[in-house]
Amino acid sequence: MVVRVATVAFEGIEARPVDVQVQISNGDVRFNVVGLGDKAVGESRERVRAALTASGLALPARRITVNLAPADMPKEGSHYDLPIALAVMAAIGAIPQDALDRFTVLGELALDGTVTAVAGVLPAAVAANSRGHGLICPFDCGPEAAWASEELEILAPRSLIQLANHFKGTQVMARPLPAVRPGRGLLPDLRDIKGQESAKRALEIAAAGGHNLLMNGPPGSGKSMIAARLPSILPPLTPRELLEVSLIHSVAGELAGGELTNARPFRAPHHSASMAALVGGGAQARPGEVALAHHGVLFLDELPEFQPHVLDSLRQPIETGEVAIARANHRVTYPARFQLIAAMNPCRCGQAMEPGYACKRQPNDRCMASYQARMSGPLLDRFDLSIDVPAVSAADLILPAASEGSAEVAARVLAARQIQIERYRALGLPGITTNAAAPASLIEQVATLDEGSTKLLREASERMRLSARGFHRVLKLARTLADLDASDNIQRIHLAEALTYRAQLQGFAKAA
Repeated sequence: MVVRVATVAFEGIEARPVDVQVQISNGDVRFNVVGLGDKAVGESRERVRAALTASGLALPARRITVNLAPADMPKEGSHYDLPIALAVMAAIGAIPQDALDRFTVLGELALDGTVTAVAGVLPAAVAANSRGHGLICPFDCGPEAAWASEELEILAPRSLIQLANHFKGTQVMARPLPAVRPGRGLLPDLRDIKGQESAKRALEIAAAGGHNLLMNGPPGSGKSMIAARLPSILPPLTPRELLEVSLIHSVAGELAGGELTNARPFRAPHHSASMAALVGGGAQARPGEVALAHHGVLFLDELPEFQPHVLDSLRQPIETGEVAIARANHRVTYPARFQLIAAMNPCRCGQAMEPGYACKRQPNDRCMASYQARMSGPLLDRFDLSIDVPAVSAADLILPAASEGSAEVAARVLAARQIQIERYRALGLPGITTNAAAPASLIEQVATLDEGSTKLLREASERMRLSARGFHRVLKLARTLADLDASDNIQRIHLAEALTYRAQLQGFAKAA
C-alpha cells in the first residue's frame, strides 16, 4: 500500500505541486528517497529517522521507499522532512491515513522531533489555497501562512507529537494569526539635511515617479545621507505590491517570524557584491538584491567601485522589470521592478572638482574620465536624473533645521503617485503605478506636448544626441513633474527641468 502526502517544490516564487509517496514493503531493511532530490533531500531520511525515534516511534525492520513525484522535477531544500515523516507515520498507523488528505505539508525536522522553520511558506500557502488544500507548516511560519487567505485551514505544530495529538483529538491546535512587523521607528528625516536643496528636490521627483537617480559629488557632501532618507518619503506598498514583495522575501527566507510589512524594501549592497549576489543565482537560483528590492529601492553607493560586468547585469532588469536566472537544470524568473539610486565620487580621490586642486597622477579632466569610464554608456542611459551634490560649507551647517521635512514631502509624493495610479488604471493597466514603469508607447499618449514644448524637445534631443530610451525617459520625467504640480498637461517649464536633469548624463556617457 502507498501513502501519499502533498507538498511543493519552488520554481522562483511559484510553488509546484509534489506528491510524496511512501511504501513499506518486505525486503532488505532500507530507507531510500528517490525523485531527483538534492543533498538536503537525501539527508532527510536521517533527520526523519531520528525525529520519529525521539517521538517514541520505531521504524519497522522493512524496506521503506519514498518517491517524490514528478520524478524528473528537481527537488531542493529541507522542507520535505515533515511530509516524508507524516507519510511514514500514516503508513505504520501512528496517525490516520485520511488525516492528511487535502493538506499541503512542508517543514524541516530537528533530531528531537520539533518542526523548525523553512523558507517559502507564503507561496506554498497561496498554492495550497488555490488547490483547495489546507496547510501544515512549522509553528514559527504560521503567521506568515495566515496571510494567504482567511479561509485557509492551517496547522502549525511545534513538534510531531503535537501534530499527532491534534489528529487524535487530544490537543487541538488554534489557527495562527497574521503577524505584522513593527514599524522601524522614526526614519531618518529630510529635515536633518543642511543645504542641498537641489538634491532634495531631485529626490522628491525620483520618489514621485519611481525614477532612477544618480548623485555625483565629493566625499562627505551627503549623498548617502540623502539616499538613506528616501524611505521616509515613499508611499506604503499597495496590497497587490505587498503580496508580490512578500512572496519573494518568503522564498529567500527573509520573513523573520512570518511578519509582513507594507514598508517598501530598501537594499544597499556593498560594492564588493558579486553578480550572483546582485541579480541572483547560485546552485539553487536564489533571488538576488534586484529581486529583493522589487517595488522598492536598490541603492548602490560608490557606483564605479562595483565590477563593470556586475553593473551591466542590471541593464536587462531595469528595462523589463524582471530577472531571468538560467541554470543547466532549470530556469527561474523573479520580478524585479526596482528604483535604482546610485552615488559616486567624481574621481578616485574625490577631489577633482575642488577649486585649485590638481591631481598628482594626471590632469583632473582625464582623472575623472578614467574613473567614470568604469560605467558603461548603456547603463548610464537608464538613469532619469543626474545631479551634482557639492560639498556643504560651514555656513550651511550652522543654519537651523529646515522648516520642511519628510512628512511634507511624503504628502506631495503620495498625491503624485495617486494621480499616476488612477491614470493607468483608467487606461486598463492596474499593474503600472508609476510613470517610470509605463511603456514607451503609453507615455507618448499621456505626455502630450504643445507646439512650443515639442520644438524644445526636438532641439534638445538633437543637441544632446538623446537615444530613443533617453527621449522617452525625458517624457516620463516631465510627466512626473507635471503630476507634482497637479497639472493635466506638460508645460514648457516641466520639460525644461527634465532636460536639465538629463544633461549631466551626456558627459558621463562620453567618458564611458
